[in-house]
Amino acid sequence: MRELPYRAVNLANFLTKTASRLPDAPALIEGDKTMSWRELDDSATALSHTLRARGVGSGDCVLIHSTNHVEYVQAVFAVWRVGAVIAPTNVRLTPDDVVVIATTCTPSLVICHKDFPEHARAVTDAVDVAGGVLWIDEDPATPDSVSGSAPRGPLADAPVIVGDHAWYFFTSGTSGAPKCAILTHDQMGFVVTNHLCDLMPGTTEHDRSLVVAPLSHGAGIHLLPQVAAGAATILTQSGKLDGAEVWDIVERERVTNMFTVPTILKVMAEHPDAVARDHSSLRYVIYAGAPMGSADQQHARNTLGDVLVQYYGLGEVTGNITVLPPSEHDHPRPDGVDIGTCGYPRTGMQVSIQGDSGEELSPGETGEICVAGPGVFEGYLDNDAANDSAFRNGWFRTGDLGQVDDQGYLYVTGRASDMYISGGSNIYPRDIEEKLLLHPSVTEVAVLGMPDPKWGEVGVAICVPTAGAECSPRELHEWLGEKLARYKMPRHFLVWDELPKSAYGKIVKRTVREQLEASSWPPVTEPALPNAVPS
Repeated sequence: MRELPYRAVNLANFLTKTASRLPDAPALIEGDKTMSWRELDDSATALSHTLRARGVGSGDCVLIHSTNHVEYVQAVFAVWRVGAVIAPTNVRLTPDDVVVIATTCTPSLVICHKDFPEHARAVTDAVDVAGGVLWIDEDPATPDSVSGSAPRGPLADAPVIVGDHAWYFFTSGTSGAPKCAILTHDQMGFVVTNHLCDLMPGTTEHDRSLVVAPLSHGAGIHLLPQVAAGAATILTQSGKLDGAEVWDIVERERVTNMFTVPTILKVMAEHPDAVARDHSSLRYVIYAGAPMGSADQQHARNTLGDVLVQYYGLGEVTGNITVLPPSEHDHPRPDGVDIGTCGYPRTGMQVSIQGDSGEELSPGETGEICVAGPGVFEGYLDNDAANDSAFRNGWFRTGDLGQVDDQGYLYVTGRASDMYISGGSNIYPRDIEEKLLLHPSVTEVAVLGMPDPKWGEVGVAICVPTAGAECSPRELHEWLGEKLARYKMPRHFLVWDELPKSAYGKIVKRTVREQLEASSWPPVTEPALPNAVPS
């Protein structure tokens, strides 16, 4: 028997090994600037010395608040190299939002883009940040500049053991305050291997990956397999999602893979340049993070070809629950299921559909999606109550509802918290949302239950029309009535210019509910709609 604790592999070792194997190959590309693997490794080492000089070491936390930037990547590997933990935050968050995160993870140092001084100030005012602040994209001659870290010789990757924290991954907080999921070096080592195995098989140093989403979350996870395989990563220069820039880079750099979320993939696939530019180099366009409407999914496939790879997974499982490869997007649906599958369980992971008491349900039965395997996180930081509710009999409870077919393919029917009960019947909004998104004038939709004195709750459908289109509540009601059982029909249809979204592009139903409650409720629809709930 070996003695505990077991040694793990520091995530910085991905960079160490690739820089040794491919020192002069391109690692990062931004515009006309290219950084080799040796240069990226040297710059990370230089910053590691600065971190050590400021007292940052094993187990300490470094909060990173920045747009996508070469120095962001440098910072991530520098933090890991000294054995510390990264806590990335999305730049769309407010200073107050970032303070909430900082008070949870208590950073020893902050690395912040120069464009967000108010965020850094808010954190240092609220938390004792002993190591101070370092600035990204600042003049190297400026004190406290990340790029001003001078080379001081080699520095070995700090030793880590199984269970050592690597990444504090904060949930998006769409249903409450964000929680801090602990991702460890050994767990993330499995995730990287699994991404290469299931999402991007065959990825090598000859591939190129384009970053079109914030590195603070899913795109940052996607970066790590590129580093491990030696594939170059390309950063956009505009700082926003610019379809013309994206498709120009894809054509010019012969991009082979990218990570997106459904909202980004929809915008990219609908951009005129998606059909005007050469994207034949693409092998894997990976999308995850939220359900994607069937119509939008099919349009993206028609535009880009069979290159779409879907995965389903929460931050707590680092995306490692299911995969739907390009060739599986036409997998037949079981009878009575109106939504598409999100794929089969990832290699080394297990999915269980469970009832209220934790019993495993049979194929075709709807229950809570539960997960086990090495992709599951360590738990929430300093949050025993959340940990107690998140795990049952060793299974991680996703809070999502779904079912599997006889072949083990998973169908996510919605969030348990989204379900509402109208007239004694359970209503799952996702089924209604999928059908409304098929309407030619609807581009986004949210369906939720609101209190009703007679029925307990009634459905409310809020629709956003496509640009230049119009749709009325009565039209939507009549159109949906032909496709939906009467007991599922929303009682109210509203047309809004936009739906509130989180910093990660997800529709926030909690905010939708708050806005409805703050308005005159229930709304008066003209002309009046027929009774749409069970009698």
